[in-house]
Formats: sequence, structure tokens, C-alpha cells
Amino acid sequence: MSRPVPSADAAFYLPLAPADDGSERFASTEHTVGPWSLAMQHMAPPSALLVRALERCSPREGTRLVRVTLEVLGVVPRADLTVRTSVVRPGRQIELLAAELLATAPDGTERAVVRAAGWRMAAHDTSGQVTAPDPVLAPVEDGVDVEPPEHWLPGYLDALEWRWLEGFLDAQGRGEVWARPRVQVVAGEEPTELQAAFAVIDSANGVGAPLDVREFTFLNTDLTVHLHRAPVGPWTGIAAETSIGPDGVGTCSAVLHDSHGAFGRSAQILLVRPRG
Repeated sequence: MSRPVPSADAAFYLPLAPADDGSERFASTEHTVGPWSLAMQHMAPPSALLVRALERCSPREGTRLVRVTLEVLGVVPRADLTVRTSVVRPGRQIELLAAELLATAPDGTERAVVRAAGWRMAAHDTSGQVTAPDPVLAPVEDGVDVEPPEHWLPGYLDALEWRWLEGFLDAQGRGEVWARPRVQVVAGEEPTELQAAFAVIDSANGVGAPLDVREFTFLNTDLTVHLHRAPVGPWTGIAAETSIGPDGVGTCSAVLHDSHGAFGRSAQILLVRPRG
């Protein structure tokens, strides 16, 4: 059975009227839903939304985000969300930014569900010193479209176009894939290339799935991304693998690619538990 394809104007989030303090607010759409529960968002759309917030936080010409860390404080429900940002450490060459995502409960109260920190640096010409030690990923054209398992819910997985090079969503072990969003991050806006990349990157622990997803869960409680250069183009390539320790903890590491080669690396800590 074919999976639903989002419309051309679809988005992860719809803008709402700002909060009293001026903070941005958004309604979450069905395209944010993860494969396991209609009430729970996949972490990639909130990641992209928070990167959007960091990019817009007191922006300055000639600077860019070089590291983003997201701390997952709890399940991100499909609910109205508030985003707040601040400059934690201002500076001419280096700045530390913060963003917080709050979810609105049915009774109207808010709770923080994800916090982000982003280091932003001033650019300087090092084009004569470029190094690229990571192997180049096979091109998008070599990838194949693999249907998600039938028992996985529609939503986020269908909001992206996937091209698998090695492994696939129900496979175990190292994986390589290209993906790009079919939807906007915020309705009415063309996402930046960094936002498009973050709409994919949190999927690394699924790309490098270490265990049978029907028997185990391996949810990440964080995501850290280091960017030695800015990503280019709509496609993000992930080459991911996972290590699992003896006491229910794993780590997923990935090299991140665009059509020019590797542009960064990501890491996640995983809570590994049997289902049942």
C-alpha cells in the first residue's frame, strides 16, 4: 500500500500569534508525527525549528552556527509550541546562543521539552587549508527508495524523501542514506539549508539502527552536531553506526554529507530497552 505524499505547501509547523512576551508560537502538524505514536513528534522537526530560532537570534553578517546541542527533556507532543531565544555569551568572534521549546498542555500550561545551545563564530578565510579526511558518500542517484514498514505510522517519515545506500529502516547495523524534506519547516517560508539538514540529522540513530526495532527501543536524549562548514543543497547524507554498552546505553555517531562531501558530524546518546 502506497504511503501518503504531503502537498506542495505542507509544513511541519504553522505560525500562531506571538506570546505576550513576543516569543514565537506554532501549531504542530501531522507531518511532525513519529512512527510510533500519533501523539509524539519525531525529534527532527523540533530540531529544525530550534535551529531556525538560533539562526534568527540577534543575527550578524559574516557569522554562522558551528555547533548545536539539543537536550531532550521529554516527549515533544503534537501540540502548540512556544520558542524562546537568548544570547548567553555575546562576543565579536564567538557567541553562545540558547533556544527553548515549550509545549502547551490541554490545560494551557507550558513545559520545556527541548533546550538547544548553539555556538556561533565569525567566518575567516581558510580555503587554502581545507582538509577532507572522510570518504565521499555515494551520490543520491545511487540510492533506492524503500517503503517504511507497514506498522510505522505516517507523518515525519513521509515528509522526507529517502534514498538508501546501505541498510534501511527495519535493518540492523551501519546505515547510509540521503534524505531531503518534502515540506517546509514553517509554513510560508523556504527553509535554509541548515534547517533542511536538521530536519534529517536526528534520524541518524534510525539509519544506524543497532537492533531489531520490533524488539528494542533506542531513544536518544540528546543530539550534538559539529559543522566544519555550512551544508549546501537540499539533500543531507548520513553515514551512521551505533555502539551498545552492557548496561542499557548506546551511542550513535554519524558523518554528515552534502553533494560536496562531508560537512560535519553528529552524536547521540541512546537509552536502550527491550519492548514489552
